[in-house]
Amino acid sequence: MTEQELRQKIVMHGRSIYERGLTSGSSGNISVRLPDGFLVTPTNSCLGRLDPGRISKIDIDGNLLSGDKPSKETFLHLAMYRSRPSEQAIVHLHSTYSVAVSCLADVDPSDVLPPITAYYVMRVGRLPLIAYYPPGDQSLAGEVERVASTSCAMLLANHGPVVSAEDLDSA
Repeated sequence: MTEQELRQKIVMHGRSIYERGLTSGSSGNISVRLPDGFLVTPTNSCLGRLDPGRISKIDIDGNLLSGDKPSKETFLHLAMYRSRPSEQAIVHLHSTYSVAVSCLADVDPSDVLPPITAYYVMRVGRLPLIAYYPPGDQSLAGEVERVASTSCAMLLANHGPVVSAEDLDSA
């Protein structure tokens, strides 16, 4: 896909996520890998009202190349991409039910959700819980990178899920 097609696809998926109530306001972010960097939804943007021309393009180190300022959680995406070099897309949400589960005290941190359906087992496998870090704490990146080496999905405590996949549709 061309960069422009990927920008359109981010807009389409952002709108779908927003319209299904999986995110609200300006929460959540999406990224895709490019041959020369990444596209990331801009900071404080509503996934339901993205403009493809304003989506941030960053280099491998997170430096802005074009578009609006990238999500303040871009460091999470970069950490996951470093650990999962074959993955091409990441979706991170603050969806209500996922955040609620991430706040529970009695969950197994090595696998937050039981294997409810065969589809869940095939697509996610196990869902580890990452301990709470304050918003913007860069040390969270190291933990995400460590856990991503064995899991394509994780749940950030008091925060929400991060999922990587081979393409945006799968993520």
